[in-house]
Amino acid sequence: MKCFCITFFGLCAAASAAWQAGVAKADITPAESVPLAGYGGKTRMSQRVEHPIWLKALALKDDSGAISVLVTADLVGLSDKMIAVIAKNALEEHRVPRERLILNTSHNHSCPVTEDVLWLYYEFTPEEAAVKDRYTQMVYAKYDEVIGKAIANLAPAELAFEQGLAGVAVNRRRSRGAESRAFGGQVDQDVPVITMKTGTDPKAIVFGYSCHTTALGGLSINGDYAGFAQLELEKSFPGCVAMFVQNCGGDANPLPRIRGKDMEATELAGMYGKVLAESVRQVVAGTMKPLGGPLRAAMGGTELELQPGIPLDELKQRVPNLTGMPKREFEHFIRQYETLGSPPDRVKYPVQVWQFGPDLTFIALTGETVVDYSLKFKSTYGWNNTWVCGYNNDLTSYVPSLRVLKEGGYEGVTGMFEYGHRAPYTETVEERITTKVDELVKKAK
Repeated sequence: MKCFCITFFGLCAAASAAWQAGVAKADITPAESVPLAGYGGKTRMSQRVEHPIWLKALALKDDSGAISVLVTADLVGLSDKMIAVIAKNALEEHRVPRERLILNTSHNHSCPVTEDVLWLYYEFTPEEAAVKDRYTQMVYAKYDEVIGKAIANLAPAELAFEQGLAGVAVNRRRSRGAESRAFGGQVDQDVPVITMKTGTDPKAIVFGYSCHTTALGGLSINGDYAGFAQLELEKSFPGCVAMFVQNCGGDANPLPRIRGKDMEATELAGMYGKVLAESVRQVVAGTMKPLGGPLRAAMGGTELELQPGIPLDELKQRVPNLTGMPKREFEHFIRQYETLGSPPDRVKYPVQVWQFGPDLTFIALTGETVVDYSLKFKSTYGWNNTWVCGYNNDLTSYVPSLRVLKEGGYEGVTGMFEYGHRAPYTETVEERITTKVDELVKKAK
């Protein structure tokens, strides 16, 4: 019996140490003044660098030999075109299949514009477009570089998970005047954390939060509050790479915010970053649960149906009275009528699930998901062992829950045009996403 116990616990120890992990980071700070992303209107050209911005990658290899890679980015988002290029390179150069590659962006509004992300927002001069294109090519190369380096750095490691709390996010739908006071005030203050250790000290800290990175809106390059939080953590844990995952922050802002006073706004964003970093530090200092393997990955998609769009005749009547982004939106819909017969009536919606043994379900949704999705799926699959993040894959649109859709407002209804979609989603939006998530969670178990 004694021999059996020794053998059993030896097997358990081997299982807990079965991970190999590697981490890497790549600087994507522009070397020249670039068009800034995230806000519509007149093109904003950067004037200075507050701090560098990064791509960061965590590669994981379980005892089955499968390699999975999570990449985080201080970018506003990615497009279908960008995802296709990055995923193709990851498969061909590094043998990482699509379901084992999660591409998350912080939704940073103080970064350069890339490729065709939020393309209806901007009207570039030829010179500005050339700057944007040069920067985009550098970003593609850096994605390939950081994925390759993380895989090359694979070494025996231990993973652990726990959650903290922070109080930075406020439901922004309630902050837009008296008419919005009836909107729900839901927020998710959880701060999920994964540590990767190859000894006593963490080599990587992956942490998440559900809140727009919009504390800043000036003309500097930086990572907003999420960038400041990563800097704080890397100071606290020398030699560690801190990676921020944007969760379901589609309807949350860091509030209060300061507009028109760059220095004061930067100090406030830095304070929010310190608050978030302290939450992570407290988690790391406490007791964290070991994460076992294997890492099972599942990916699939659904289609989100759109309500009927504006008729062609009405679009043509209204275009002459429009300027700026509204004019570009309507001209886009007119072109779709002329080339496709009508604007598309649905949007493709990818979903990914990573299952870390029996210990953690990691659900990666697409687009600007509102907080209801995080709260719903944690309630369904476990508050203490489920991590739900949005802002993966392409930045397809705001993704409202049924509640937000019925309430209306920017995240539910009026924000769809700027993403090139003809109308809001139908009331099946939450049901379709929920069904696909449930299917993939069961597949990955």
